[in-house]
Amino acid sequence: MSSAFVQAAVILLREGLEAMLVIAALAGYLTKVGAGHRIKALYGGALVAVAASFVAAWLFAVLNSGDHSDVLEGFIILLAAALMLYVSGWLMVKQDPRGWQDYLAHKADQALSQGTVWAVGALAFFAVFREGAETVLFINALAKTEGGWSAGLFAGLAAAAVALAVLFYFINLIARKLPLRPLFIVTSAFLFVMAIKFIGEAVQEFQEQAIITVTDVYGSSFLTAIGLNPTLEALSIQFLVILFSFASYSVVQRNNRLMREERKAVVRPAE
Repeated sequence: MSSAFVQAAVILLREGLEAMLVIAALAGYLTKVGAGHRIKALYGGALVAVAASFVAAWLFAVLNSGDHSDVLEGFIILLAAALMLYVSGWLMVKQDPRGWQDYLAHKADQALSQGTVWAVGALAFFAVFREGAETVLFINALAKTEGGWSAGLFAGLAAAAVALAVLFYFINLIARKLPLRPLFIVTSAFLFVMAIKFIGEAVQEFQEQAIITVTDVYGSSFLTAIGLNPTLEALSIQFLVILFSFASYSVVQRNNRLMREERKAVVRPAE
């Protein structure tokens, strides 16, 4: 089983599973608030988003079919890494079940307040298309780092697609009982690790064009074996990104805690 097969399958499974969870959770919420007649619009928007994702993949392939460019590849991989870091942070912030439910309720209430099925359909479209667009970018970056669109990569995508079709049925049955917190934490960690790996790959692309210097470090053979860029420049940048990510997460968590304390302080006098 090749590395490309595993990584491609995991990327598509992760993105598809998150989209399914969002749609299933929103469908359950709409039913709970007495807006079950809007669920068809929800599913319709999701299906349109899937089709739009395929169109986006085709356009990306056409527009990116020119001559080989290490610099362009580096920027594409960096963009994918940035999106992975963003989604990883988003999942960690939303891993609190109360925060996740508040987020879904807020989004659904916004759509319902507009009083049209188009609002619900648009909500589903953007929720799913975001995942589809990210998947296109992630898979393309993976193809770049693995040396091309190999049979293993396509096989991984096909296997993940079949698995998602099976999971869709079960997710609809148990959407309200899924342990979201562990799922969010695990997928967040996976994305974070892949983002750090991609940053090292992007640095390597720039090093091949002599844009960034190359300074080998001790134990480079081991680092290469585990898929890392064994240079001081890449490891330094990755370490700084890790520090910045943890610092940003700490600040967000602190701000959220202060906001909750402020809300409690406002509610208590009113009681």
